[in-house]
Amino acid sequence: MTGRPLFLAVLLGCGLAWGSTQSLGKIAVSTGYGPFGLLFWQFVVGAGLTGLLLAGRGRTVPVTRPRLALAAAIAVVGSLIPGTTFYLSVERLPAGIMSILISAVPLLAFPMALALRQDRVSAGRAMGLLCGVLGVALIAGPSSSLPEAGQAAFIPLALVGPLFYAMESNLVARWGLLGMDPLQVMLMASLCGAVLVLPLTLGSGQWIDPVRAWGAAEWAFVAGAAVNVLTYACYVWLAAQAGSTFASQSSYIVTAAGLVWAMALLGESFPPTIWAALALMFAGLALVSPRERQPLPERS
Repeated sequence: MTGRPLFLAVLLGCGLAWGSTQSLGKIAVSTGYGPFGLLFWQFVVGAGLTGLLLAGRGRTVPVTRPRLALAAAIAVVGSLIPGTTFYLSVERLPAGIMSILISAVPLLAFPMALALRQDRVSAGRAMGLLCGVLGVALIAGPSSSLPEAGQAAFIPLALVGPLFYAMESNLVARWGLLGMDPLQVMLMASLCGAVLVLPLTLGSGQWIDPVRAWGAAEWAFVAGAAVNVLTYACYVWLAAQAGSTFASQSSYIVTAAGLVWAMALLGESFPPTIWAALALMFAGLALVSPRERQPLPERS
């Protein structure tokens, strides 16, 4: 298989696999693991896998102060803060709802890009932003159809992750990767993140001993961390081979697949208002997304 059929297969496989991470994350927190402990091992798994991928390509990461500062910033803005809020909110919200909310990243990145003068306003994209706001309102509004009372209060917490992913994408768009490819950045950011979160893990008593009997939560966590890294690597390859506009269509598959995984793995079900919110978010995503060039999507 070559050419467009291969690109379509990679796009579909990448989106389907990536969409599972919300449900896997919910399983990972089901036994009470704290976010700092999970994040530490997520960074370790990420560093190990990206290190192996780079070694297989015969590449290293020349470390400089500016690159180290960029990696640390990406670790904090793109992983540490959104990862913490993800684990806290996915424990309380359905995984399917988390999958819908993650599609808000481009919607939040657009007004930031306007403020930084990296983009221009248009009627269509403003309408896209409005669609996204209406989609979130359908999920969290007074007549919310969330399965449990009080869950709507955690929607703002769940949106912190997309907000910081949007900040990360604008950071990278403004300052670039300083000559590094995405895998090199991921390796450095994972190592920086592990160093930064380790004191928080130990100080909060959230250390997770890997030498123990493993159950569903442990396997789900490792699977989710591995899927994040490997699918992102596939996305980078796809963007290079087929173009970022084609590869960016994985955003739709990730969100839709997230809902399917949530129903299959967790038995979640969703009322018509949630599906209407999904349609609004997709409409907003289609209207807001740039047509010519789009940054790589963030890891969820």
